[in-house]
Amino acid sequence: QVRLEESGGGLVQAGGSLRLSCAASIRTFSSYAGGWFRQAPGKEREFVAGISWSAGNTFYADSVKGRFTISRDNAKNTVYLQMNSLKPEDTAVYYCALCRRCYNNYDEDEYDSWGQGTQVTVSS
Repeated sequence: QVRLEESGGGLVQAGGSLRLSCAASIRTFSSYAGGWFRQAPGKEREFVAGISWSAGNTFYADSVKGRFTISRDNAKNTVYLQMNSLKPEDTAVYYCALCRRCYNNYDEDEYDSWGQGTQVTVSS
């Protein structure tokens, strides 16, 4: 059973930065695509960023392009989300997920395993 553990969330002022990490307890981590999603209060969960198993391809929601960067370290079984120029509208619980066979990296239904989430709060 895959276990994902997010860390790095917290409270930051607008314009600040945070780096989220997602550590996976799975030996075949390098075979999985990774993704970050978020859910703000009263809203549906939405795609934020995705990365292929080899890190050769990355995908971003329009709302975070140019500000967020997804990366991975397969030797450490970890996916990262570097978030810069944070805005109050980025406030949400952020979830990481893994996808064994992703035909559409933007679709949360493609993802097999999910973490518990980490809170990110951006104050104005």
